[in-house]
Order: sequence, then C-alpha cells, then structure tokens
Amino acid sequence: MDTYLTASGISRRDALRLGFLGVGGLGLFGPALVQGAPKKPAAKKTGQAKSVIQIWMWGGPAHTDTFDPKPGAGYDYCGPLTKTCKTNVSGIEIGELLPLLAKHADKYSILRGMTHGINAHETASYMVQTGLKPGRLVHPSAGAVVSLFKGYDHGYQGLVPPYIVLTETQGRFSEAGFLGQKYKPFATGGDPGKTPFAVEGIVAQGITDERQQARRELLHGLDTLGRVMPGNEQFAALDRCEDSAYEMMFGKARQVFDLSAEKDDLRDRYGRNTFGQACLAARRLVEEGVPYVTINYKGWDTHKQHFETMKRKLPELDQGMSTLLQDLTDRGLLDSTIVWWGGEFGRTPKVQWEAPWNGGRSHYGKCFSTVLAGGGFAGGHVVGKSNATGEEVVERPVYPLDVIGSIYELMGIDATAKMPNPMGLDVPVLPSAGGEILSGGRLSEIM
Repeated sequence: MDTYLTASGISRRDALRLGFLGVGGLGLFGPALVQGAPKKPAAKKTGQAKSVIQIWMWGGPAHTDTFDPKPGAGYDYCGPLTKTCKTNVSGIEIGELLPLLAKHADKYSILRGMTHGINAHETASYMVQTGLKPGRLVHPSAGAVVSLFKGYDHGYQGLVPPYIVLTETQGRFSEAGFLGQKYKPFATGGDPGKTPFAVEGIVAQGITDERQQARRELLHGLDTLGRVMPGNEQFAALDRCEDSAYEMMFGKARQVFDLSAEKDDLRDRYGRNTFGQACLAARRLVEEGVPYVTINYKGWDTHKQHFETMKRKLPELDQGMSTLLQDLTDRGLLDSTIVWWGGEFGRTPKVQWEAPWNGGRSHYGKCFSTVLAGGGFAGGHVVGKSNATGEEVVERPVYPLDVIGSIYELMGIDATAKMPNPMGLDVPVLPSAGGEILSGGRLSEIM
C-alpha cells in the first residue's frame, strides 16, 4: 500500500530531519451515557496537549476482560474471570486482573461504545488509525498527521524524530500514507527490557563506541572523491548528514533512550519486561518533547488459549500502564500528554470453547473499548454502554473518527486543514461525517 512513497524526492534538509544515517548505508532513522465522576469536565482548552502516547494493543484486546467486564453473563462469556475490580471512582468497575489500573480510574475515561463493525486486522487497523475506510488514497495515521502539524516544519527542535514507534511498526498499512517517507515513524527496534536498549542506528549490540569511531575514520580514509572535490555542496550535505547521524549515536539523543539513567525502583515499578520498559521509554520521549509515541504491544490476537494468555499479559499491562499514568502525573506531564489505549477491535464476547479454538476469542469490531487519559481528556468517566453480554452498543456509539478528531482538537490540529498529497486533491485532515463516514460526534463528554 506504499504506492505513493518514493525516496528520490526527499531533500537533503528532509533527510537530515528524518535522520538518514549516511554512514556507509547504516540505515534509515528511519449526548451519551457518562458514568462515574459526577462533575461535567471543565471547558476544553483546544491545543493544550503537546504529545500523544498511543498504547496499541496489537491484535485486538478483549473488552470484556479489561475495561468492560460482564460478570453476570455466565461462563460462556466470562470463562474463569468472574469477578471485577472496583475502582477509585464510584460506579466504575474494570476487569479483575487490572487491580493497579483500578486505583487510577480518576485519571482516565473508558469508551465502552466503540464500534466500526470490521473484523479484519488490516482494514480495522487502518480505520482506527486514520478514522476512515480504505479508498483510493492511503491516508496517513494519526501519528503521521501529528508529525506533519507538530514536527520539523512547525518548529520542532527535538533530538529525535517527532514520530517514534517502540519497537516495530504494525506492518498492517503504511503509517505515513500519502504524506510520504518524511512522515514515517522511526521504529526503534531492539528491546527496552534489555540492557543496553539497542535502538536501531544508535546502539549497535556488541559493537563498542571505539569500534564505531574507528569505522568512521576508515570511511573518511576511503573518501577520495570528497577530497578531490572540496566545497561541493552535495558532498557538504552528506557530511552534515553524517554529523547528524553520529550525533544521534554518541550525543544527547542517545541519552534519551538510555533507561539505565532511571532509578532502579522506578524501573521495577514499570515492570522489568519489554512493555513496562517501553512505557518508561515513552515517558522519557514525551519529556523531551516528542509529539507522538506509539507502543506496539503484541500478543492480543487470542484465538486460542485466551485465558491463559490473559493471566500472563494483563498483569504486565496493569503494572506498566498504571505506573505510566502515575509517573506522568508526578512529573506534571499528564495534563499535556494524551494516553490512548486500544487496538483495532475487541474480541468475541462469547468464548469459542470448541476445537480447534479450545477457549479462544475471535475478532470483534461490532463493540469494543478504548481508554483515553490526559491532555485535556477528563478522567473518571465512562462514555457509552454495551449490552449485558458486551455484544452490542446500546448507548452512545463512538467511531474511530470521533476519537481521532477529538485527539486532533486537543492537539490544536484543525481537522479542516488541507494535507499535501501526490494527486493534488483537496484532502482535509478529517472529512465531515455523513454517508459512509460514520460519526457519533466529538467526545464532548470528557473534553
């Protein structure tokens, strides 16, 4: 789906901004039900959010086992998870395996009326990330749009690119869409749960700094063409690119990803695992002013052995996400940082006990949940409602367009602004609702 992506049109300036590592081809840096808190949110402050941390639940999390439990639905729907956790907001209960997040419900709101009706990973991912159904143009994801309006062309002076993915992209569609390579996310690679966190192009596992510097000196020794053509602007641009690359490798940018700089007890609270340390890395990145960070959190496509997986994964989610919310709060960052939790869809509320699934949940786009916190979104609310089994939205449907549009509004991004595209079409950031473009309206209940 990368029809419109070409590298040849990228200027040297853009290359520097993107962080091309030009050292021997090192690579590319590269009106509704509202429960819970009784008070209506204060008047929204458009543009108060500076960053987004998106916790992308890759594969689709089960809403009935996380933020929309249905303990009265019976074993065929709940399996062994028959209890709930009361939260610190009266009237709101969440899944029994999320006791730490239950203590922070005043910081986030739950959208229990999410729907789009799509059960295919690729199409559902595209819709949740762009707000649109696939069409003639491959639209950019929310991260790329934020990078367009909050990145280098609008005064961003960060040490690292403005759109970062921990640790790999989804592979479902081109996140940059028709905006092109300049707005692709930088995928860190590596594993933040390991020491060192081997970030692609910055930390090379098993290669010392001295060896990297020796490689640079060797490269310069072989650069005979550069020596016989002094003052050439194209070579000068490559030199600047190289300087930028080595600044990433040995300068302050490297320190942003150095999780060993954090206190051990804080790292322990996040969880000494890939997800927990990715949450810590995300906090460090927004602290440095990065506008958009995605954590691609794998392991939620639970067609088989669903409950075994939940008993392993949900405590990990609980620890990392709850600590992230508290850490952002303690540092005064939650008011300016949106935390967006969710996946492409939910899972079938009715458990598939029969072979070959043997206790699995399949894809379910008809009804699912999303969580929003910070950046102008009020905490302690539930928006929308599903039925007794979690299979139908019965009050206040929320569509992907509504979520993304609300995030853009709080980020100060005009949804009617025009985006550059290769066909020269009049393409706004988001279209108006109507026809096939479904919307329940902006999330005014929590803004």
